[in-house]
Amino acid sequence: MSASISICVPAYNAARTIDATIRSILDQDVDVEVLVLDNATRDGTADIVRSFHDPRLRAARNDEMLSIGDNWNKAVALSSGELVKIVCADDLLRPGSIEAQAKVMADPMIALTSARFDVIDETDEIRESDLGIPGLEGLHPPRDLIGTIVRRGPADFGPTAAAMFRREHFDRVGGLRGDLVFPMDVDLFARVVTFGMFFGMPERVAAWRDSTFNLCSRTSSFSKLTDMMRFHHRIAKDYPDLVSSGDVIAGDVRLARAALERLSVRSRELLAGLRD
Repeated sequence: MSASISICVPAYNAARTIDATIRSILDQDVDVEVLVLDNATRDGTADIVRSFHDPRLRAARNDEMLSIGDNWNKAVALSSGELVKIVCADDLLRPGSIEAQAKVMADPMIALTSARFDVIDETDEIRESDLGIPGLEGLHPPRDLIGTIVRRGPADFGPTAAAMFRREHFDRVGGLRGDLVFPMDVDLFARVVTFGMFFGMPERVAAWRDSTFNLCSRTSSFSKLTDMMRFHHRIAKDYPDLVSSGDVIAGDVRLARAALERLSVRSRELLAGLRD
């Protein structure tokens, strides 16, 4: 692997999981920079990070808490690798994943790679396996990736930890757009892939944690749906030659169905509460 690699771990009150996250990265026998950015946490996260004595690990800390978008952008800005992965402080990397993805990215025509992933619970047990990159295995042009993300949504595509991209492309698009919290990562992927090709790997490279304490679980369904709707229309406006009106309509219909389903569930819960 000739290119340098940075694994960026933005962390906020991650004491329950960050030890496992860092170990899943450092246990891989690869020469990487692991940059952990502590977002002014107060739960012992910093102490756990300092307990690692590995020359590959570099820790930084914000004096004041930043927004999630600003914190992720700062983590990448502080890193020095040509290739970058962002791994949330409650997710895991699978053994051999960094080396496997770096080999894919050795081809300069590939701007982004991602792969399949598992869903784990708060105790690291697998709930679902072999998810992600629907219909996107192998080499694909940007149109395929962006269209799939718009039609299917970020959950079907996969977590940030499953992807690897180039720092130069991250800088060229201006980093993450933090006003889109839930689809912030796939919005980045859609923009950086316009500089090359996408390669979907069939291997499972990461595990996304479904827990009661991560940002996804603490974000309302309405906020997620609103963010996704904004993402669909913004990315279509930014790249009209890569996103069709059919993609946007399909994505919006999916969101409308999800909203109706959520409303139906809430109505049933309310009625059940009234009966009790």
